[in-house]
Amino acid sequence: MEGHDSKEEEANLELIKVSATSRSTAVAGAIAGVVREHGRAEVQAIGAGAVNQAVKAAAIARGYLLLDGIDVVLIPSFGEVNIDGVTRTAVKFTIEPR
Repeated sequence: MEGHDSKEEEANLELIKVSATSRSTAVAGAIAGVVREHGRAEVQAIGAGAVNQAVKAAAIARGYLLLDGIDVVLIPSFGEVNIDGVTRTAVKFTIEPR
């Protein structure tokens, strides 16, 4: 990623995994905390319900972070994830300052 040269920083950045049953406000708090601590957050969702919760959480987190003067954008991408020997397509979101 641009502006993030440190491999150590990449290794320390936790992937926030979202499911269809995740509470969007709880995920938003996690996103905001990771952005405050690491400068950006990575979110992963598999399935329409999970993607919906992740997008809602990102919107809520943006509101939380705006209170701290941090405006963020959401950058979507696709990725392959192996779960119990089955390859699934995941939607991944990078949330970083504008």
